[in-house]
Amino acid sequence: MKQTTHDIFLVIGILMLAVILFGAPLMVLWNWIMPTIFGLPEIGFWQACGLQLLATILLKPVITNKKD
Repeated sequence: MKQTTHDIFLVIGILMLAVILFGAPLMVLWNWIMPTIFGLPEIGFWQACGLQLLATILLKPVITNKKD
């Protein structure tokens, strides 16, 4: 039981770290470049995380293993 609880907190911690590591740089870059060049509004942290998730879904390479 103790190991299971430890594993759950470890997974939650890793997920939180991943969200911060991928969302924050996108937010900073967006707010630095996009409003100046294209006149777009600045975005918040959670919007950057959503944009990162959307880009990952849309641009993820599709790998298929076709066996003849």
